[in-house]
Amino acid sequence: MSDLQSSFFKVERRGAVAHLVMNRPDRSNAMSADFWTDLPRLMRELAADSTVRCAVISGEGRNFTGGMDLQAFAGISKLFDSEPGRAAHAMRQTILDLQDAFNAIEQAPFPVICAIHGACIGAGVDLITACDMRIASSDAFFAIEEIHIGMAADVGTLQRLPKLIAPAIAAELAFTGRRFSAEEAHGFGLVSAVHETPEAVLAAAFELAEAIAKKSPLAIAGIKRNLQYARDHSVSDGLDYVATWNGGMLRSADLMSAVQAKMAKQEAEFADLAKPAG
Repeated sequence: MSDLQSSFFKVERRGAVAHLVMNRPDRSNAMSADFWTDLPRLMRELAADSTVRCAVISGEGRNFTGGMDLQAFAGISKLFDSEPGRAAHAMRQTILDLQDAFNAIEQAPFPVICAIHGACIGAGVDLITACDMRIASSDAFFAIEEIHIGMAADVGTLQRLPKLIAPAIAAELAFTGRRFSAEEAHGFGLVSAVHETPEAVLAAAFELAEAIAKKSPLAIAGIKRNLQYARDHSVSDGLDYVATWNGGMLRSADLMSAVQAKMAKQEAEFADLAKPAG
């Protein structure tokens, strides 16, 4: 993936698995301005590459991420030098642009796995809640820290976290901003597994990603889309949606290939998704 350039991320490739590494270890991978522009661009470029079947996001150094780099956004305060209505309009658009970075993770047709170690605070929680799966090392800790600077988290945590864990727990964590451990996060259901070391959690993330990458990419895209749809709609709406989805997608060769491989006790091979026109 050497053609995917970023000043914030290292982008690597292991077969069908893409690896995005936050690479500001000297600043605990604090999310500077280039994070917010590079992440959605990279996710959309990877989504356009039909050979990518899963992605892993991790952080270099001692911490996953310390959250938003507030120094990089000191200029936001200048917005309020404008007329109040225009300042509010500009601030709203700034927030929507930041939200787009994490929306791009959800919009990718492949699953995204977070391998978390050390600190994952502030906007780090916004990031991981936008991902499909989260695993952590035993030294990981988390905090919704926005309350400590007098604001409500506004780029995804308050919307996504209550769909991942009990709403009352999400409320307590958001109102207090307290730190919680990897074991607590596992108990809440926020992370699906806890591993002893950062190296072990990264190895586990790749093992999971590589297992997923062997499955039908069409089925994987369908699962991801339907899980998101079910999250945001009623059971009845979700059942109708998946019936329509499979009514179109089950005409693929993947179903027959998978059945034949299972009968022969072999591993099926699946073609990549077709690239969109244009």
